[in-house]
Amino acid sequence: MNGIMFLLIGFIIIFVVVYRKNNGENVYKYIVKQTSIIYEKYAPYSFKVVRDKVKELGQEYTPRQHTFQVIIFAASGAVISYLYFYNLIISVFYVFAAVAVIPYLTYLRCKRIYSEFIFEQIQVYTTNAIMEFATTQSFVKSLEGVYESGVLEDPVKSDVKTMIDMAYENGTINESLQYMNTKYDYYIIKNMHQLFLQITNEGSKDASESLENMSQDIDMLVENVYRDRMDRTNFHKKFLQFGIILYLMVMLVQVLLGIDSYIKMLENILVQLLLHAIILVNSYFLLSGEKYYNENVGAE
Repeated sequence: MNGIMFLLIGFIIIFVVVYRKNNGENVYKYIVKQTSIIYEKYAPYSFKVVRDKVKELGQEYTPRQHTFQVIIFAASGAVISYLYFYNLIISVFYVFAAVAVIPYLTYLRCKRIYSEFIFEQIQVYTTNAIMEFATTQSFVKSLEGVYESGVLEDPVKSDVKTMIDMAYENGTINESLQYMNTKYDYYIIKNMHQLFLQITNEGSKDASESLENMSQDIDMLVENVYRDRMDRTNFHKKFLQFGIILYLMVMLVQVLLGIDSYIKMLENILVQLLLHAIILVNSYFLLSGEKYYNENVGAE
């Protein structure tokens, strides 16, 4: 326990030193500012676009939330590793390892938010395109109606404008449909475009029934997606709780063996390697679950 107190005191000292060096500037703002500089220099362009959109949506973590996240991860790494090894040097290593995971989790979270935003935009695009097409019976005119209505946001709005320009430039809608199908790999888009292409090329005296069926398919998909998101959110909370319990199973071992006997076992290098392996496996399990939760948003 003295070791944990020593770690906490060390964190406080680092906090005060950074605070004094920056002439009273809020430390969490300074840390986030420095992190942002590194991020802008090394982050992939695609992720920069995604994160800018997350900021625009107002779902980016605030500096205070980022700082709180760092503190939680650092403290968790310190406490858990100390309970495993009762060694300050090893605990410091795991503190840095825990904090180093945060950018990856931020990356996953931003991708999830961006994917959900894109799906919502696709829903708006397809629903409004069907309504416009039912009135105009012209794919290009329906695109113009959706674009001018102001219901879309970038990047989907810009892509719809590109589709309109391509249709006028080529004199057909084929290239426009191929462009959108390739850009957004959703079957609701492909099915809707195929229906529009069929009506445009073959003609139809009354396509209202087909359009109505397509609209109902979209509504059903959206309902299933949002239900899936709620179920997965509830499962995600239970998953994290289970992962934390796995880390703390070592406490049960210490209760059964006694702390003195447990510390005696730590002198064996094989025991230490086994404990490191347990931490790594548990961490991989949690990160894999986070990856699944954030990347598979259930849009299709």
